[in-house]
Amino acid sequence: MTDMGAFRESVTAWAAGGPGDLARELAARLSVRTVVLLEGPSDLAAVDALAASRGRDLEAEGVCVLAMNGAMSVGRFARLLGPSGLGLRLTGLCDEAERGYYARALEQDGPEGNTARPQEFFVCAADLEDELIRALGVSRVEELVGAEGDLRALRTFVRQPAQHGRSSQRQLRRFLGTKKGRKIHYGRVLVEALSPDHVPAPLDALLAAV
Repeated sequence: MTDMGAFRESVTAWAAGGPGDLARELAARLSVRTVVLLEGPSDLAAVDALAASRGRDLEAEGVCVLAMNGAMSVGRFARLLGPSGLGLRLTGLCDEAERGYYARALEQDGPEGNTARPQEFFVCAADLEDELIRALGVSRVEELVGAEGDLRALRTFVRQPAQHGRSSQRQLRRFLGTKKGRKIHYGRVLVEALSPDHVPAPLDALLAAV
């Protein structure tokens, strides 16, 4: 585990009700300056993949990318890490349906107005998988699914009655969430397949902001 990985674990334990001493110690030792709050590990995989493709070492830059395992946790993490906690800069990526959670958490009053401004978190129209599928196109995503050995599973899935009448894009988006670990795996695969000028706007803006 990297030192930043240890910091992530200590923050997660702190948010679950544990002590915050280790998180404070690691934040200082690692010179953490920014925390990117994400809903889940598939978002983290995508952000890490894009950063790597651009030659960015976020950990070396003092940026911690943290999956909260649910947008409703953002308020708790913001209190621990933001102005009233460790005093770190906060940003993040969220789904449109969870915009309100992020807005309330990241716009809380802090010392001398030291808060994350609304433009410092970035919103996906539906979710990040939807953004990536639209950026790549259905045909290209299906090619990637085939290259990863999942084409038979996809074809079986789209024949299910519940998928009849849904667009290919919606079917693909749902398929990515049907097996544990699949969204995380494809978070990396889809990002690595993007051309530099077709990165979804929320993801591109997030990387530019940190």
